Amino acid sequence: MKIQTIPRFSPLLLTLPVALSSCSNIEDSTQKKPNIIIIYTDDVGYGDISSYGASLVRTPGIDNLASNGLKFTNAYATSATSTPSRYSLLTGEYYWRKPPGWRVGDLEGTSIAPGDAGMIIDTGIPTIPSMLRDAGYVNAVVGKWHLGLGPLGGPDWNGIINPGPEDIGFDYVFLIPATGDRVPCVYVENRKVVNLDPNDPIEVSFNQPIGDDTTIYNPDVTPAIITSYPKPGESRISKEREGIKMHPSFGHDQTIVNGIPRIGYMTGGYAARWRDEDMADMITEKAVNFIRENRNNKFFLYFSTHDIHVPRVPHERFAGQSQIGVYGDVIKQMDWCVGEIMNTLDELNLTENTLVIFTSDNGPVLDDGYHDGTPEETTGHQPAGPYRGGKYSAFEGGTKIPFIVHWPAKVKPGISAALFSQIDILATFASLVGHESPDSITYDGSDHLPALLGEDTEGREFVIQQNMGGTLSVVKDNWKYIEPSDGPALNPYTTPNIELGNYPGHQLYNLEKDIGEKINVAGDNSQKVKELSGILERVRNRE
Repeated sequence: MKIQTIPRFSPLLLTLPVALSSCSNIEDSTQKKPNIIIIYTDDVGYGDISSYGASLVRTPGIDNLASNGLKFTNAYATSATSTPSRYSLLTGEYYWRKPPGWRVGDLEGTSIAPGDAGMIIDTGIPTIPSMLRDAGYVNAVVGKWHLGLGPLGGPDWNGIINPGPEDIGFDYVFLIPATGDRVPCVYVENRKVVNLDPNDPIEVSFNQPIGDDTTIYNPDVTPAIITSYPKPGESRISKEREGIKMHPSFGHDQTIVNGIPRIGYMTGGYAARWRDEDMADMITEKAVNFIRENRNNKFFLYFSTHDIHVPRVPHERFAGQSQIGVYGDVIKQMDWCVGEIMNTLDELNLTENTLVIFTSDNGPVLDDGYHDGTPEETTGHQPAGPYRGGKYSAFEGGTKIPFIVHWPAKVKPGISAALFSQIDILATFASLVGHESPDSITYDGSDHLPALLGEDTEGREFVIQQNMGGTLSVVKDNWKYIEPSDGPALNPYTTPNIELGNYPGHQLYNLEKDIGEKINVAGDNSQKVKELSGILERVRNRE
């Protein structure tokens, strides 16, 4: 099937606070700095990309980055879940540092943010975009956010959303506020919900049903359920019937939008609600437009795809195009998004001096809340590659992710085994753009620019990982230590049940001999346990 270019949406009208061509205080050397793009995918595992070993699904766009860039084989996200990884990426601070009892609404320090969480990142701390803005960059975030919006208690979806990404250094903002499986199912652009009808206001709750027109999933009414669509000015809610596109396997059984049950309750905002099938097209178009509008500026684009997170609802042109069901279809769709970004850079002659990083927020998961056929249709595919566990897990599959650096002007193609963590990206970018003290602007990260450029084959000394429940691990010199935990051994809600890596005793694995973490050798290596557990304590206490 031939994939056609997506139809163009209305051109963006960006009012940007900085234009580098007119800033006299920006040194001439700024022009030698690269444009920077982070392509941050969602739930993409080490083995989901063909250049990392996948054989049943092909990813030519990403493979092109890998073959012409530096492919890391030993890179990590900081956490096995989304919100903590995204926080740590942008701030250079481990998310688990939030003190006991710290909350934003219903969000605890190690948890995944609900759809109505307030802004999680303190607007007074350094971030990647705030640092790059100081260096003369124009910054955009496009795609999944999942770091909260508005004040404590959540944003006013019907007014100006403040605080938001604009308050930590982003100049242009187009967001999926949380995730596709959570309400509100609307886009936010520059502090406002897109296409919101003021006569049909949005109300959101994660505690109880709200309003007279909230549509709640009813498994006894199949395949169609009653759905209501209020029209402005109507005194009574009109009723229509909508078929269910995807049934929940756990949770995900509250408000139905676009035929898909979601987490949370939402009423109103019907004109603003997204169509899941168009999501990849929409965010890619916004990202491409930002690049075009800023081709004469130095820019930073944080492009955060929703794929391959649930609900997996590919555009019709990708549906049925892979050998491994809808899971493979959304991988192909995600790969297309990457290709569109790179095609735009090529067209504008920006590729040579644009640093592109492709990576993921955590490891993979098959059934994560919906019966979409993935566990059955992915037979033979290994989403985490050779690693144990997956999303949510303390084992390697939870945080060991694909990581590709593409910058033709500076980075030679190849493969790097350097140990690298996303916690270091803030300090490393600061070094890249000439910050006088890059390590000083981050709590936990440090400057590893030589590793990012392929000049250092060792990388950082160790990496720290966090699983869903907050259990910490450390990897150093091919040894992996997981601290004792009384948490559950399995995630009962995923299919298959993902091993979380929790265990009441010490765990130690020799990754050089036991890449699958099958043999716990803590009992025979007390000194190594003492060494690695000591590292965890020193990092935890900031010693």
